[in-house]
Amino acid sequence: MCVGIPMQVVEPKGRFALCRAGGDELREIDMVLVGEQPEGAWVLTFLDAAREVVSEEHARQTADALKALALVMQGETSIDHLFADLIGREPQLPEHLRKPEPEGAA
Repeated sequence: MCVGIPMQVVEPKGRFALCRAGGDELREIDMVLVGEQPEGAWVLTFLDAAREVVSEEHARQTADALKALALVMQGETSIDHLFADLIGREPQLPEHLRKPEPEGAA
């Protein structure tokens, strides 16, 4: 399984960018698949390569899910606060998996 790490562009450098994930660690990320991004942009990275430009909200949700995974691996069970967007709502299928409504229905 490959896990994407959300990172924020700190300094664009053409094909590469200096990016930060969470703390103070800076890493040089290959931007060839997403193109040069401005300072402040969020990207989802895999093995030090950006694969997708994402919103700040998407980056936060992904970081929270990774934090929850780390906590569960340490035996922690109180992780609901990291999934606030999912608590108290019915699960939703993505649009491409939903059964189309019959014509005339609605």
